[in-house]
Amino acid sequence: MELTFKEFLQGGKEQLARAGFAEVEAEHLLAHTLGISRMDLHNPLTVENALSAIGDLTIAEETYWKLLDRRCAHEPLQYLTGVAYFRHLELKVGPGVLVPRPESELLVEAVLTHLEKLPGAVSVVDLGSGSGALALAIATEAPRTHVIAVEKSADAIHWLKENVSFIDEKVRILESDVATALEGVKCDVVIANPPYIPDSEVLPKDVATHEPAVALFGGPDGMRAPRLFISAAARLLKPGGFLAIEHHETQAAEVGDVLTVEFEDILLHKDLNGRPRFTTAVRR
Repeated sequence: MELTFKEFLQGGKEQLARAGFAEVEAEHLLAHTLGISRMDLHNPLTVENALSAIGDLTIAEETYWKLLDRRCAHEPLQYLTGVAYFRHLELKVGPGVLVPRPESELLVEAVLTHLEKLPGAVSVVDLGSGSGALALAIATEAPRTHVIAVEKSADAIHWLKENVSFIDEKVRILESDVATALEGVKCDVVIANPPYIPDSEVLPKDVATHEPAVALFGGPDGMRAPRLFISAAARLLKPGGFLAIEHHETQAAEVGDVLTVEFEDILLHKDLNGRPRFTTAVRR
């Protein structure tokens, strides 16, 4: 049985490689099929037990090959396994919600650094929360925070509720448009990853075909949503409040210009590839 297992794992790797995908994704899909972790694939006893629990190797093989076919058709790996990894979190994701990106982890790091300077309890609002990646990372890594996750998409709200209930039920979910959310409320920190991709930009097939356009595109220049989110942040933040907003690598100057109206201490941050990725600022 172990030899057969190794053979169809190798077959999966070869199928993905021919389609231009990383071979390691075959391990993620097989682990998902067997209900074990990817690391457990290297433990023969765990694999044997998982296959025994399924009872019929043919069923496992059929499930695995179907997943491979769907991946080769450019369905996101995270949608197929139902899991996206973000910092220390395992987030539930699927159709209708944006898959969190590693680049956003740097924004969280900058916010956590700022939070360390603040005394007592801190109120944080995550605008356009999606799966809750930013909100839940902040809530779990900075326990003194009171986090509100704002999201208007019903599809995304489904995944947001799943993740909040599973990871940290203290995070409050507000189903609302960013422009009108929390009227009359003031907070210490706003975090945001708005739709900022220009409408004309060509995206990878995985993203363009399957991930929600509403969470990706921000108008002809991509700035429609960032402007709206900055305006909402200015309304929500107390004087001295902190904003961290992700944006397109070409939008750094324009985001900075919009922020100068009501913010100071504007600082551009680059991702690990040296590309402008997000900006932080302090409300005047």
